[in-house]
Amino acid sequence: MVVRAAGRLRSTVALLAVTALVTTGAPAAAHAAEAGAPASSSEQGYPLPGLVRGDVLVHDPSMVRTPEGYLLYSTHNGIEVRSSSNRIDFDRVGPALAEVPAWVDDYNDVRGVWAPDVSHHRGTYWMYYTASSFGSNHSAIGLATSPTGRPGTFTDQGIVISSTDGDDFNAIDPSLLVTSDGSWWLSLGSFWTGIRMIRLDPETGHRHPTDRTLHHLATRPDAPHAVEAPHILERNGYYYLFVSHDHCCSGVDSTYRVMVGRSTSPTGPYVDRDGVRMLDGGGTEVLSTHGTIIGPGGQSVLSDVDGDLLVYHYYDGADHGRHKLGVNLLDWSGGWPSVH
Repeated sequence: MVVRAAGRLRSTVALLAVTALVTTGAPAAAHAAEAGAPASSSEQGYPLPGLVRGDVLVHDPSMVRTPEGYLLYSTHNGIEVRSSSNRIDFDRVGPALAEVPAWVDDYNDVRGVWAPDVSHHRGTYWMYYTASSFGSNHSAIGLATSPTGRPGTFTDQGIVISSTDGDDFNAIDPSLLVTSDGSWWLSLGSFWTGIRMIRLDPETGHRHPTDRTLHHLATRPDAPHAVEAPHILERNGYYYLFVSHDHCCSGVDSTYRVMVGRSTSPTGPYVDRDGVRMLDGGGTEVLSTHGTIIGPGGQSVLSDVDGDLLVYHYYDGADHGRHKLGVNLLDWSGGWPSVH
């Protein structure tokens, strides 16, 4: 009873704080509890997702801040784009790609593209995205660029890397890392042998012309090696590799959870808080199922004015297992990220 009362109090205070921030035009506090959500978290002690509303039924979200507000990209329908002025209220505004390129036909029969990663560098929005079919590693990662990030303004730049049935990796789930020294890297991968990385040419966003190494960053020791959705963030002299362990996309039966490791080099080796290499199955848990927040994963990180935001999807056990957007601020005290 005491826990439930405290949870309601925190929810009320946080919601009032968000309302004040929106009124003044400042970004919403990501740790605010959603109105009407369960009062507090589970035995893991994880907080509720931050307050979001409107069209928030997303998979594999990637969010950027623009001069006009926020753009959120997600799987389905030519890469869905949603806009928000305050990081709380989201409206769908159209597909990123006005026309899905014909080369996608070689990877599925519905011109389906998914798992976008969007970031802004040198005046251009760079979107890496996946073409594949579920359960196959006959896959490819494409690149499209835009001057504004708005829907329909992306121009396809072709395939960056592909995999075939004979490869031991899967070219899906791309994520761009631009390091403080100006080098570009793309992490990718799902199941098979896990997470891989390639070096990119910063001028083109395609593979580096001379460095063609396919680095191995993370795997799980037991088949089917369930690790995917990499995202790397450079912080305080380390590179932090966020991944999703276990299984997505099964509604309330989903077992996704967000894990992390770190390294002093973009190419690894990455180790967890206990020193276990991610190539040996290691990973420190950042977020997992708690209460009615089921299977959080498919994550990315947005560095915003109020801190680093973990952006992810989850399945709502209080709403028939619908997939929804989750946003929480990350706390870096102690050298490792935690949600709050």
